[in-house]
Amino acid sequence: MQVGMRWIPWLMAMGTAALWGQEKATVTKKPFGQTPEGAKVELYTLANAKLEAAIISYGAIVVSLKTPDRNGKMADVVLGYDTLDGYIAGAAHFGAVVGRYGNRIAHGKFALDGHEYTLALNDGANHLHGGVKGFDRVVWKGREIPGGVELTYLSKDGEEGYPGNLTAAVTYTLLPDGLRIDYRATTDKDTVVNLTNHSYFNLKGAGEGDILDHVVTIAADRFNPVDAGLIPTGELQQVAGTPFDFRTPHRIGERIGENDEQLRLGKGYDHNWVLNNGGGKLALAARATEPANGRTLEVYTTQPGLQFYTGNMLSGKDRGKGGKIYPWRGAFCMETQRFPDSPNHP
Repeated sequence: MQVGMRWIPWLMAMGTAALWGQEKATVTKKPFGQTPEGAKVELYTLANAKLEAAIISYGAIVVSLKTPDRNGKMADVVLGYDTLDGYIAGAAHFGAVVGRYGNRIAHGKFALDGHEYTLALNDGANHLHGGVKGFDRVVWKGREIPGGVELTYLSKDGEEGYPGNLTAAVTYTLLPDGLRIDYRATTDKDTVVNLTNHSYFNLKGAGEGDILDHVVTIAADRFNPVDAGLIPTGELQQVAGTPFDFRTPHRIGERIGENDEQLRLGKGYDHNWVLNNGGGKLALAARATEPANGRTLEVYTTQPGLQFYTGNMLSGKDRGKGGKIYPWRGAFCMETQRFPDSPNHP
């Protein structure tokens, strides 16, 4: 299995053409602390003339992504922490690769090859983002590659209830116009897997207020309605005539407070959009722009779904990088993925 995505967080997005022939980014490595169990964690910094990304081996986390505004002023546009302790104590999955199965699985159960598997429950009655100790809470093995870093992790048979020994690999490569993420996974037994990145974006800069004025476009005619546990009902609902229609640009805050059952259930946007491309080849999934400074994020993916989340569970009590407070709706996520709870739906 191999899937990919690409973020283009620069004003002059250069499209989907391969840019491997251009000068590679520099890669540096240094220590980023160690876990309570004594495992050493490394920080990899990828830099080129316009962008800088930093990734740690704990959780394969993107700890920073620095990019210019229209005047060339640099800012870090992803939420996170200055130290490893913050990530170990935190519960928001800032910047992490989540798995073995990203998003929710109803009641922590699914059937495969005639056998029912029971997973760890960590979201009420449901399983979320791989369980109590998902891929965001383990140390991956890192190695430098030209222009980037590759991180690998062996998830053993039975971990969090999943079948099979699964070897996952995530490659981050800094391109001249963005950050490319490639995922690979192999297994010795039939299993389910759904890897995604859970970065929280604020194009004003991390900790610089809310994201309600950001303008978003999503290339999807349909979305997955959810029940009270945020589990998809199985319906693929048309976005037309609803606050979920982002086929043309809309401010995030424009309709988020409308009297809509799905918005009430999600406490805002926390749903999967069914991408028109359908997956299989790299295509533009979404675009977000901060009008005041001009920063634009484009998300390309080979996956069929995009979870758009508007930081509804951020409480304003989380103190992040530089001591800044991350307020309610102080960031948005765009998680490219298979649909939530898809092991339990046709």
